[in-house]
Amino acid sequence: MKNENQIFGIRAIIEAINSGAVIDKVFLQKDAQGELMKELLKVVKTKNVNFSYVPVEKLNRLTSMNHQGAVATISPIGFHDLDELISTTLESGKTPLFLILDQLSDARNFGAIIRTAECTGVNGIIIQKQGSAPVNGDTVKTSAGAVFNVPICKVDHIKDAVFHLQSCDIKTVAATEKTDHTIYDIDFKTPVAIIMGNEERGVNPSVLKVVDEKAKLPMFGTIESLNVSVACGAFLYEAVRQRLS
Repeated sequence: MKNENQIFGIRAIIEAINSGAVIDKVFLQKDAQGELMKELLKVVKTKNVNFSYVPVEKLNRLTSMNHQGAVATISPIGFHDLDELISTTLESGKTPLFLILDQLSDARNFGAIIRTAECTGVNGIIIQKQGSAPVNGDTVKTSAGAVFNVPICKVDHIKDAVFHLQSCDIKTVAATEKTDHTIYDIDFKTPVAIIMGNEERGVNPSVLKVVDEKAKLPMFGTIESLNVSVACGAFLYEAVRQRLS
């Protein structure tokens, strides 16, 4: 991770957050103590900034500077407002195609998905503020720069985004093995948002309960699942195939 995309030191991070800098994620040292650290944690929670506790070794890998138990990554992009993005997409006259990533954790998977999303004409990607992969140097590199071309929205909860899209007559389709329907049973010609889940646990069960449809990829091998970026590509290109036919 490049130093120009980082802020280190507790006071510096507090000031950056309070000044309105686009902070993608804050890494805090496990078991760190002190009044200043408590103040940082309060600011992070108040401003709803994505954060996680990590071992000091992780922080030392992020920077060789005196980090005081806290390192923040600055997002290389600005994030979009979901309501405005939906409105703009609907007004464009194009059939909306959105992508929701339910707490995807790996930055390289994220970048690969963004690259495919850009190639398939996705109108926007929606992620959750907490628990999502950071938009960092790995994301930018793996996306081949596509991260600068696809609007990305951050929301407090994925379910809120699902409800919002549904209220705008945009169908939500979750990628999950917990269904008898394959992607070839789904009509992707209509306005749709495809939901891809976390690498380990998939789409959150609470999200699965509220989506309009569920779909899986047919599997014929002994391995039970695909890498999430590969699976996402299959879903997106099935949408492209249907819309071209």
